[in-house]
Amino acid sequence: MADRKTPDLRTFETDLTAQEAQRRAAVLEAIGPNWDPVAVMQAEEQAYRMLYSDLDEDQQRIYDELVAAGVLPAHPGGGDVSA
Repeated sequence: MADRKTPDLRTFETDLTAQEAQRRAAVLEAIGPNWDPVAVMQAEEQAYRMLYSDLDEDQQRIYDELVAAGVLPAHPGGGDVSA
């Protein structure tokens, strides 16, 4: 096989469209009809504010360093999250 100009390969193709449609349907079914993405995002923002609120000076310094290093995302409001 090493001395041949073309490798002995076979083309394999599959269409995942049907599987993707089934996956999406299953996700939507699991989420349910009462899922509210805006409420979910608001709850996430509230949890973020609560998690990083009331930091002491040392904790705030470490938080700021982690944000600056890109380890934590910057707070959408910027600056001190406890404010």
